[in-house]
This record gives sequence, C-alpha cells and structure tokens, in this order.
Amino acid sequence: MDPLAGRLVVTTANRTSITPNQITWGAFVLGLGSAWCFLRAEWPWLVAGAALYHVSFVLDCMDGKIARLKGSGTVLGGWLDYVFDRIRVLACTAALMWGQYRATGQDIYPVLGIGVVFLDMLRYVDALQIAKVRRQMRRALRHAYEEPAGGGPVALPASLLRDDLDNDPDDVRIRLTDAVDLQREFRDRFSWYPGLREWLREHRIRTHLVSGIEFQMAVFIVGPLVGAVVPVTIGAAALLLLFEAAIMYKLVLSSRDLSRALAAIRTSAEPSVSGAPAG
Repeated sequence: MDPLAGRLVVTTANRTSITPNQITWGAFVLGLGSAWCFLRAEWPWLVAGAALYHVSFVLDCMDGKIARLKGSGTVLGGWLDYVFDRIRVLACTAALMWGQYRATGQDIYPVLGIGVVFLDMLRYVDALQIAKVRRQMRRALRHAYEEPAGGGPVALPASLLRDDLDNDPDDVRIRLTDAVDLQREFRDRFSWYPGLREWLREHRIRTHLVSGIEFQMAVFIVGPLVGAVVPVTIGAAALLLLFEAAIMYKLVLSSRDLSRALAAIRTSAEPSVSGAPAG
C-alpha cells in the first residue's frame, strides 16, 4: 500500500485542498460500496468489491500521512479513522460471508464471518494493550533510575548497555531507558533473528509479516479475486494468530528482562557492607 499511497500523498498535499477528514470519508464510502458488491455474491461483483476495497485501503493509508505532513491532524480525525475502519470491516465481512452463504448454502461462511470480526477486534485490542505494557515497562525503568532505594541517581549497569531494538515509538519519549535491552532473552534464544531482521529491513519488509493490513487484504481482496474465500480466510487467520502469539511470547520474555534490569538497579543502589555507597 505505502509505495502507491506515498506517491498519491505528495500530489494530493501539494496540488489539492483535500483535507484528511475528506479522505477518511471517501475511504469509508468506498468501503460501504465494496460491501454492497460483496453482497451480490457473483464473481464479477466480488472482483468489483475487491477493487473498491483496495482503493478504500489506499485512501485509508493516505489520510494520516497527509495530516502529519500538513500538521492538520485532529483528535476527531483520529477517532473517525479508527471507527470507520471498524465499521468497514464489519460491513464487508457481513456482506461477503452472508452473500456467499446465500449463494452456496454452506454454514461455514457465517462462522468465518464471526471469526473475521473477532480477529480484527483481537488484533487492535492486542496492539493497544501491548503498546501500553511497553510504555509501563519503560516508565518502571525510568522511575527505578530516578528514585532508587538508596537515594540519588543510579548509573546504568554495564551489562545492560545494549541498544533496545524494539522499534517502539515510546523510545523517542523515554530516552533514559533506551540503553536497556528489553529483548535480551529473546535474542539469546533466537540468535538468528537479528540477521533476519536486518535482511528484511534492507528489503523494506516488516518483520511482522501478517498483521491487520495483510489479514484484511487476504479476506477482502485476495479471497474474492481468486474465488477462494474459505481457504484464503482460514490461512490468513492462522498466520495472523501465529504472529500475534509470537508478539505475546516476545513480550513475556521482555518482562523477564525487565525484572532482571530492575533487580540490577536495586542492587547497585544498595549501600555496601562498610557503609560506603555501592559501585
């Protein structure tokens, strides 16, 4: 999406007066048009629905970029973008699966519809909660450095002087904990991962290969286009769950790294046996 959306953003921002909210509304209307096409169930209409969904998705990638580029983002715009995305997924899922159920009589389609809506909700809730937990972890480290038990700031333990490769935007806001490695155990267990990560970065590929964007594209674009809604949806759902489980596992290992880092800070803050400050 981004290569196309990025080019369109430059032209739209420089040569038109279209606002991000107008683009958000346009993406929403096209998404509803896609749902109407899916409801017709016949293959030509499925192709039309997939095409409309793709254009809707491109516009959805543009509104935030233009808002940041022009500095015109608003709280209302962010809310509209989020709510319209969820309504679009719900409408397109209901239309696609109900249309296929009416056309084939196969009970699997309503079940798939419930699964798609559930996974979309799970992915967004999980992303918000994981971001929240990571912020809390960094704040815990910051507070531990600023308010150690022995009084006075604590020097960063040399054993923890590693770059945090977590790619969390909160690193920009909480610089004090940038040097603490919250992915140490993960990299120790999967020593091949840093090399793979760098290879993916060099080729402009996200390490999170299947997320909400890829899942939606599979269900609402690939499946209808190839006439294989059921297998494509099931395959995409399995991959989405796999990657979400990997993120959760990585977070569990990060929590262990956090516990070790906090323990190291407490140890360095304790006074020595002779009464002189430790370290």
